[in-house]
Amino acid sequence: MTAVMVFHSAYDDFDAWQAALRLHLPDVRLSRAEDIADPADVRYALVWKPPIGFFTAYPRLALVINLGAGVDALMARDDLPDLPITRLSDPDMARMMAGFVLFAVTRHARDIPALERAQRQKRWHYIHPRDPGSVRVGILGLGELGLRAATECARQGYRVSGWSRTPKTVEGVETAAGLDALPNFLTCADILVCLLPQTPETIGLLDAGRLAMLPKGAVFINVSRGSVVDEAALVEALQSGAIGGATLDVFAVEPLPETSPLWQMDNVLITPHLASIALAESAARQIADNVRRVEAGEPVLSRVDPRRGY
Repeated sequence: MTAVMVFHSAYDDFDAWQAALRLHLPDVRLSRAEDIADPADVRYALVWKPPIGFFTAYPRLALVINLGAGVDALMARDDLPDLPITRLSDPDMARMMAGFVLFAVTRHARDIPALERAQRQKRWHYIHPRDPGSVRVGILGLGELGLRAATECARQGYRVSGWSRTPKTVEGVETAAGLDALPNFLTCADILVCLLPQTPETIGLLDAGRLAMLPKGAVFINVSRGSVVDEAALVEALQSGAIGGATLDVFAVEPLPETSPLWQMDNVLITPHLASIALAESAARQIADNVRRVEAGEPVLSRVDPRRGY
C-alpha cells in the first residue's frame, strides 16, 4: 500500500512540491485533502496554516511537516495528536531571508526612500552615502534565519549586534541575551530587524515602551511575525517620526486590511509575507529524510518543541 502525504497550503505550489517529493519519496503519494479516498492511508502531512480540525480526519498520522520556519499555527491545537512536528530547515530559506534583510537594511542605510520621493517630485537630490560601519543594525532573534541575516549584514560592513533569549556567540556580531539586556540593545539600533518567532513570550514584546527605546528616527524591519509588535504603537511612532521608516513583511492580520493607515505612509514599504519561503527543490530532501526516520523509529531532525513554540 502506498503511503499518502496530505497537502494543505493556500500559498504554495502543489505541483512543484509533488514533483520534487516524487524524486526523493517515490513510495509516498502527495495528495490534496479533497482527493484522498481513504483517510487511513495518510501517514504524513505537509501543511501551512491548516484550518482547525484539519488533522482529526487522519487516524494513522505519524508526522507533520510545516511548510516554513514559523510554526505558531500548529501550536496549542486540540486536533493535533502527540506526534513529531518538524519545521523546514532549508539553507536556501536562510539565504533568501538574509538577502531580503540585506536589501531592506541597505535600502534604508543608503536613504533610498528619500531618493524615491525625490524622483516622484522630479527633483535631483544628492545624499552622500554613509560608511556602513557607522550604521548600527540590531538583529532581534538569533535563530537559524537571524544568524544568517546577522552574518550577512556584518559581512557587508554594517555594525551588527544581535539579541536572543539565551546567550549565543556569533563571529563579527556583538551579542546580548535575556530581557534585562533588551533595553540597552534597542537604544543602540539605528535599524532594528525583527526575526523572532511567535511564542507566548514574544507576543507584544515590542510594545510602545520598547519601541520608544529606539533612537529617534530609527528604522524598523519586521520579517518574522506581526504579533511580536504592537501595530497601533508602531503606526503612532511612524506618524510622529519617532520611528523614521519601516519595511514590513508581516502584520497582525494578513492580508493587511485596506483600512490600515500603514498603506498610506510614504515612509513604509509593505511586502506580502514573502521575505523567505520554502523552496520545494531544496527542501524535499530534508522531508524525505524525516519520513524515513519516522518509519525507522529514529528521531526526526528540526523537531518543534511545543513548550517553546519553535
